[in-house]
Amino acid sequence: MLYHLFDWFDKQGIDFPGSELYRFISFRVVMAILTSLLITLVFGKRLIRYLQNKQVGESVRDLGLAGEQQKKGTPTMGGIIIILGIIIPTLLFAKLDTIYIIVMLIATVWLGIIGFVDDYLKLRAKQQAQQQGVAYKKGDKDGLAGWFKILGQVGLGILVGAVLYFHPDVKIWREYQGTPRAEQVDQFHQREVNGKVKYFVETKEPITTIPFVKNHEFNYSKLLPEALRDFSWILYILVVIFIITAVSNGANITDGLDGLATGTSALIGVCLGIFAYASGSFVFADYLNIMYIPELGELSIFLAAMIGACVGFLWYNSYPAQVFMGDTGSLTLGGIIAAIAIIVHKELLIPIFCGVFLVENLSVMIQVTYFKYTKKKYGVGKRVFLMSPLHHHYQKKGYHEAKIVTRFWIMTVLFVIFSIATLKLR
Repeated sequence: MLYHLFDWFDKQGIDFPGSELYRFISFRVVMAILTSLLITLVFGKRLIRYLQNKQVGESVRDLGLAGEQQKKGTPTMGGIIIILGIIIPTLLFAKLDTIYIIVMLIATVWLGIIGFVDDYLKLRAKQQAQQQGVAYKKGDKDGLAGWFKILGQVGLGILVGAVLYFHPDVKIWREYQGTPRAEQVDQFHQREVNGKVKYFVETKEPITTIPFVKNHEFNYSKLLPEALRDFSWILYILVVIFIITAVSNGANITDGLDGLATGTSALIGVCLGIFAYASGSFVFADYLNIMYIPELGELSIFLAAMIGACVGFLWYNSYPAQVFMGDTGSLTLGGIIAAIAIIVHKELLIPIFCGVFLVENLSVMIQVTYFKYTKKKYGVGKRVFLMSPLHHHYQKKGYHEAKIVTRFWIMTVLFVIFSIATLKLR
C-alpha cells in the first residue's frame, strides 16, 4: 500500500520526503523484515496470553519421550502470529498488483484457514471431552479429516498451477541468439549489457531449472508425446499439486520439536529469497546466466516478511516453547515454500534445500511401510526407527531436544548453501 501511495504522490508531482526509497526493492525488503519482527515480537506475547486465557492448550500423548509432559497446556494455534507477520508487511511494502504477490497472499490465507479450522476442531473436541468428564486423548479423529486437508492442498495446487501456466503476466525472458531483422525489432525487448545490445523474447513455456547442468532448463511438455503436448498444462498442474501437497505435509510432520519447523522454514526462506531477487533482477540474472522473470523481485519482499515472522515467532517457540504454531502455521509455511519454489522455477532443488522436510517425510513412510510389511509376513510388525518422524527417533536415543533441533538447523544451513551454489555451479 505504501509503495502505491508514494507512487501516486510522485505522479501528482508531490515531493514527499523519502518516497524515492520505496522504488528500491532492497529498502522494502529491509522494512518488511523489521515490520514483521515488530509484529510477531510485540503482538506475539499478547496472543499467547489470549490463548492461555481461552485455554487453547496443547494435549500431549504419552509417547515416553523426555520432556513431553512439560509441553502439556502450552498454547497452540500460534501460527496466526506468523500469518499476520507475513501478510501485513507484504500489504504495506510490496507492489500489490503483481500477480506473484497476489497468488502468495491467496495461498497464505488459503492454507492458514485450513490449518486454523483443523486446530480449532481439535481444541473443541478437547473442551467437549473436559465438559463431559471424559479423558481426552490426542490422536482421536477430532480435527479435519485427512482427505479434506489433502483436498484443500490440491485446490491450492490447481490454482497456483493454472495461474502460472495461463496468466499473461507470468512470463520469462529468453535471450535471442543473433540480431533480429529491422521489421522484427519491435517484437523483442532490448537491454544494453556491457556496452552491447541484447535482444530478449518473452515465453510462457512450462520450464524448470535443472541443477548442476550447463544447459539447465527443462520443458515439462517434453515428457509427453508430441500429439499430447497441447495438454501439457494438465501435467504441469499435476506436478504443482504433488509438490505443494508433499512439502506442506513435510513441514507439518517436521513441527514436532520446539523451534524445529520455524527455524528450518526461516533458513529455506533465505534461500528462496536469494533465488527470487536474482531472477527478478535483470543485472543478476544476466550475470548468473539464469532466467530473468519480470516482477519476480517483489517476491523477495514477501519472503523477507516470512523470514521476519519465523524469527520473531522463534523468540517464543524456541526451547522451552511458550507457544506452538499448530497446523495453522506448519501447513501454511510448507505451502508457501512449495509455491514459491515453483514460481522461481527451482522445484527440482526442493529435495536439497527442503532436505529436512524430505527426510522427516521419508522416515514416516519407511516406518509405516516396513511395519505393515513385516506384520503381514511375520505376524508381528517391526520398525526401522525407534520412533518416527526422525526427530523422535533421536529423542528415543537420548539426545536432548535442543541438540536435535540445532543439528537439524545446521543441516538446513548446509543444504541452503549448496542450493545457492547451484546458481553458478554448473
